[in-house]
Order: sequence, then structure tokens, then C-alpha cells
Amino acid sequence: MSISFSLARLPRIEFGPGLLAQAPVLAAGYGPRVLVVTGARSFVEGTHWATLQAGLREQGLAWDCLQVPGEPSPELVDGAVAAHRQGGYTCVLGVGGGSALDAAKAIAGLLVPGNSVLDHLEGVGPELPYRGPAVPFIAVPTTAGTGSEATKNAVLSRHGAHGFKKSFRDDKLVAEHAILDPDLLSGCPPRVLAANGMDAFTQLLESYVSAKANPLTDALAVSGMVRVRDALLPWYEGSGDPAPHRAAMAYGALLSGITLAQVGLGSVHGLAAPLGAFFPIPHGVACGTLVAEASRVNIRALRQRAADHSSLRKYADAGRLLASESLSDAEALAALPEILDDWTRRLDLPRLGAYGMTEADVARVVANSRGSSMKTNPVVLTDEEIAGLVRARL
Repeated sequence: MSISFSLARLPRIEFGPGLLAQAPVLAAGYGPRVLVVTGARSFVEGTHWATLQAGLREQGLAWDCLQVPGEPSPELVDGAVAAHRQGGYTCVLGVGGGSALDAAKAIAGLLVPGNSVLDHLEGVGPELPYRGPAVPFIAVPTTAGTGSEATKNAVLSRHGAHGFKKSFRDDKLVAEHAILDPDLLSGCPPRVLAANGMDAFTQLLESYVSAKANPLTDALAVSGMVRVRDALLPWYEGSGDPAPHRAAMAYGALLSGITLAQVGLGSVHGLAAPLGAFFPIPHGVACGTLVAEASRVNIRALRQRAADHSSLRKYADAGRLLASESLSDAEALAALPEILDDWTRRLDLPRLGAYGMTEADVARVVANSRGSSMKTNPVVLTDEEIAGLVRARL
């Protein structure tokens, strides 16, 4: 078998319960001043914030805390850089969900250069090369969804009729360390758990069938999908001991970040960008509400135009993974979107119309869906196919 692929830079990964305590120790290795970037409320109002502060004090570190309300915008990043550039920070510690980690990643990248993030944002500004250097960045996720701790891109949004959702992306932005402590997922609200979990699964499935997939990412994607299959619904529905479910979902989300960073995603994420820019649709909700129908549309298009395509076989393998190993290819291809439909219902993920989207908006969303994620979809979809996908979830 001839195999050819490349593996982009990853953080040093520490995974296990109680490992939040390692964050101050690692931060101290870079110097005496830390900028902690976290979300608006959940972390700083919980018990883990006190634990982290005690660890920072024990290491003799000085720190400031920047809280990020919701998805970060270019203006938030530029403002944070201007306000903190003279702070002498030797490390940026991002603790939170994907939005907080993306903000921390971008801020760490620009504290030294000091220029606007719009200079580097894909498809928005002049797209100047990023030269760095970045302040050392440590990522500590408190949700199981985006996998941002393992990626080189910071996703930034500007909302509204002329909004966008684009990435500041460079290998220099990858975290030096990613600390995954499943204990930090305790108390995650069910709606957040559901949306993030479906985001992680979507990233695993889309990277598995990606046009750039390789045997290494395939193995990681399958491993992650198995964990999400076994843990997401029981965790959401409160069945059994939540600790192993939290660990499994943290693991699955991490692998989803690794695989997407290496081989890209597909039509769900191609659509999630304009949907999240034009409407107040949380990213995980967009992914969760679209993934079943997107799989159905991709499978249909592959059958019609490339019946021997390797991704069609992978969709069948994913169907067997979720349903039964005894299924034929045809049965498995039918089962996959049906099972994902069932997950979407059980996780109570809203339709797009719940956020104000109407038929009149479909063409605009389709026209703005062909970003980098759509380029690695396993089959090139027509505008009509993409529009049909969106209409099915209005």
C-alpha cells in the first residue's frame, strides 16, 4: 500500500482528570506574567477559577483576566491587543469554550506584532502573511466540541446582514500545550453539551470523508466517533456515571480538532460559517441541525456521480459504526442519516427557522457557503443541492 500525507504541528497534549493544576506550572516556565482569557461567566463563577488562581499564586505568577462574551469579533481582538500589549505578558492562558480559546489564540498571536487581526483574516482584508512571533499560548478547554485546543485557526465573527465568520490561521498560533481535564466539563448546561457534542461528531465525520483524508486521520476519526456514539446521548440524558461520559466526549472533541486541522471539513461547516454570521445561530447548533441532511445529500450525490468513490464506502462504514456491523453498504448508507436525524431530535436541536432564517435567505447563505470547508467536501455540490439541504432544515 502506498501512503503519502503530511502532519501539521500539534500542541503538547496532556489529558486526564485533575490536570488543570498543571496549567500554572507550565505557564511559569515561560515567565512571570500571564494573561488569562476566558468566557463571560461560567468559568469565573465556578469553583475551578479559585483553584486556578491558587495555582498561579503558588507559582509566583502575576496575572490579568480578560473575559470574552460570546463569539469573538475582530474588534474584540484588536481592542484586547491594544489594551494589553504593554502588559509584558510571557504567556496567554486560554480557559473556556471554543470562543474563548479562539480569542486567546488570536490575542497571543498579535500581542507582540500589535497590528490588526484584519490584516490576516482569510477572505476579508489584505490577507498579509503572519510573521509573528506569538506569545506562548496554553489552551484549556472547558467544553467538548470545537477542538480549538488542537488547531492553528482562530475563528472570528462579525454578525449582521454583511457579517462574516472567518479564520486567522497560521502554524505559529498552535498552542504550546493543550490541557484536557474532563472534570472541567462538569456542570455543562444540556443545550451547550448537545450543540458541542454534535459539533465534535460532525467534525469527526466530515474529516473522515474529507477529500484530503488519510489513514492516520481516518484512524483518529473512527476512534473519536466511537467515543461520541457511546457517550453523547447517555451524558445528555443523564444515564449512568457522568465521569466516563465527560472523558469520552473530551477525547472525541480533541480528536475532532486534530483531524480537522490536518484534512479539513465539508459542507456542514461550509454552511455553518454564513449561518453563524447572518443569524444568531450558535456554531454547534448549526452543525447539529445540518449534519444528518448534509450526509444524506452527499451520499445521494456520490451515488449519482461517483459510485465507486472511497468516501461513499466510508459513509457506509460510519453507518455500520452507529447502527450495526452486520449491515450491507446500502443498508448502512440509509441508516447513517436516519440515526443522525434521531440524535438531532433527542438532543432537541432547533431548526434554522428558530433563529429568524426564511426561504428568502437561502440564496444568500448558499452564495456565501463556498469557503475553505466546502473545498474538502467529498463531492462538489451544486447550488441547488446546497439550497435543498438548507431548506430541509428551515
